[in-house]
Amino acid sequence: MNRKNIGRAALAALPFLLALAVDLILFAMRRDRLPAQLASHFVGNGRANDYAGRTSYVVVTTVLLVGIGVLWTLTTAAAKAHGPALNRMLAGGYALAGFLGYLMAVVLLVNVDAAQDAQGRAQDVSFPMWHLAAAAGVAGLAFGLGLLLAALLPVPERPAADGPAGDAERIALAAGEVAGWARSTGNRGLPPVALLVCAGGVALWCTTGWIAGVPALVVGLLLLSFARPNVTVDRRGIMVSGMLPWPRVRVPLDRIEAAASRDISPFTEYGGWGYRIRPGRTGVMIRSGEGLVARLADGRDFAVTVDDSATAAALLNTLIDQRRTEN
Repeated sequence: MNRKNIGRAALAALPFLLALAVDLILFAMRRDRLPAQLASHFVGNGRANDYAGRTSYVVVTTVLLVGIGVLWTLTTAAAKAHGPALNRMLAGGYALAGFLGYLMAVVLLVNVDAAQDAQGRAQDVSFPMWHLAAAAGVAGLAFGLGLLLAALLPVPERPAADGPAGDAERIALAAGEVAGWARSTGNRGLPPVALLVCAGGVALWCTTGWIAGVPALVVGLLLLSFARPNVTVDRRGIMVSGMLPWPRVRVPLDRIEAAASRDISPFTEYGGWGYRIRPGRTGVMIRSGEGLVARLADGRDFAVTVDDSATAAALLNTLIDQRRTEN
């Protein structure tokens, strides 16, 4: 690991270590005022429905913040991100650490001086739901702090992406011959994430009601729909669609000037995954690696990460030539 990556890793790990330190210091200061069994899980009205021992609180808090911190640190250190994309990635870790650290601290503090029943369980403890909004506010402040600290790193600017070349490969088509290309693409990590979001939506529906559960279910179903999207290239242009009729992305052929195939780094060039809108470019980023890039008439680029993109680019360039000949 070089010096640049060590700096990234240290900055990425810092917020999780700080959040853990704050939570453990609060625990040490309030230990004698805590019940034997802390209220640790709360339903939609803020009332407790599960309990955990004081040692369990320390273990869960440590495993949660250290585990996520290690994963975030390794991901950040290995990422091929630079400039603003890297800054946002680092700042995202600060936001996550602030959000989780605040919630774990509140769970501890609402148990301070709580009455105990015969089993040592905390009584009359509630978790006001406005703490979720406060946690989001802490996350926002932490995100800003992360951006400020990330700006101190001596990182290179994002490398300029190669645009489609005018002398790219073509596919030979006879006069009047029609051709099309289709390929599915995907990310192995996306289906499990989509299923977890759906499961979370079901859990929220059962515990807090449909108002909280439905949005999570909708997001999970959309993620699942685009877990393995289809990319189609034909005389109509480019279309990216999922398992459902909507949403879909279409780029008409008459808007495309040229196409090329090249490796794409979503974080470096587009700031993340999903449907991305950046200055001078838009795209559907499902994974890193090979992708199709189309230069549009307005000077912007549209890209989608997909295998066999060289064939798709060659067919697009041929179709563009045919369009120009017909006109």
